[in-house]
Amino acid sequence: MDKKDLILGRLRGLGNGIIDDVERHTVPAIKVPSRGTSNIVYDDAKRYYVLGDRYGKRSLGNVKQIKKVAQMVSTANFCKGLVETQKTATIREMYYVSEGWDVDFGDQQESNLIGEDLEVTLGVTREDLGLMPEEDGAAVYGDLTVKDDDVEVNALKSGKSGYSISPTIDDVEFLDHGVERVIAVETMGMFHRMVQEEAYKKFNCLIVGLKGQAARATRRFLKRTNEELGLPVYICNDGDPWGFHIAMVIISGSAKLAHVNHELATPNAKFLGVTASDIVNYDLPTDKLKDIDVLRLKELYKDPRYHEDFWKLEIKKMLKIGKKAEQQSFSKYGLEYVVEKYLPEKLDAMES
Repeated sequence: MDKKDLILGRLRGLGNGIIDDVERHTVPAIKVPSRGTSNIVYDDAKRYYVLGDRYGKRSLGNVKQIKKVAQMVSTANFCKGLVETQKTATIREMYYVSEGWDVDFGDQQESNLIGEDLEVTLGVTREDLGLMPEEDGAAVYGDLTVKDDDVEVNALKSGKSGYSISPTIDDVEFLDHGVERVIAVETMGMFHRMVQEEAYKKFNCLIVGLKGQAARATRRFLKRTNEELGLPVYICNDGDPWGFHIAMVIISGSAKLAHVNHELATPNAKFLGVTASDIVNYDLPTDKLKDIDVLRLKELYKDPRYHEDFWKLEIKKMLKIGKKAEQQSFSKYGLEYVVEKYLPEKLDAMES
């Protein structure tokens, strides 16, 4: 059974379950895995968050749940049409399309949540259902050849802005590559700096610009390069709690997406970003930690994803010095310093 048939089978199964309830004179209901915090568990063996085994039930016998059941069924029917015709729609487009349904949504946040309920109920991803995000794909630069919609593209020959990661990245075939590692950077400013300084040659790597918090397609791309191509993944972010979090979402997933972390998390990825130790050792320009930064660092310290000694030590040190620093702070020593000095030293220490 190919993927299209699998997805259609699950969508039809959802509808058939309701029909079966009606024919048995039973009040129709849909079992929806709970995404509440009490049902989100950090799996030490897998090294990312997963959903527990708790379920909720949405029943047409409960007046307060009738609308949500109708929204789920309407969304499932919309997605069935997308999968059958092999089309896609953005989550924004779906929200506007729903204006013509018998049951619509109060706002896009409500429709987004129903979409997430549907993917967790069916055990598939939003992208499998034909629903695409709004955000642009991150950029990739380096010697990687892919087949995207029957067109072969080499990310080293796609201009200085690189190859834009497709939101349907699982439909993209990796054909060939000539690199040894992947370096993902938080900001597009650092991405362009590394392209200009030819870091892809110096480190024989793919450079991935994350555009801040990595989109789902970007996380899936990084996971595929790690698992399918056997490439080590390094994440180079700002030295603050928010940069740490962006990296950790790539490494160990997020609680919000516990139901699809097995598709997105890359537990073997390593943090190559700015640490509190770097701030001290390289005498970097800094900003003082704000109260919200201190609070966030204390939250990270208690987070099970940050259980390794490396994270514990760096978080404690950052709290002690009371400072944070951006990747661009290395420009104090010249625009070339990150590629010529800092990254070679960090990579050598991590790979030796």
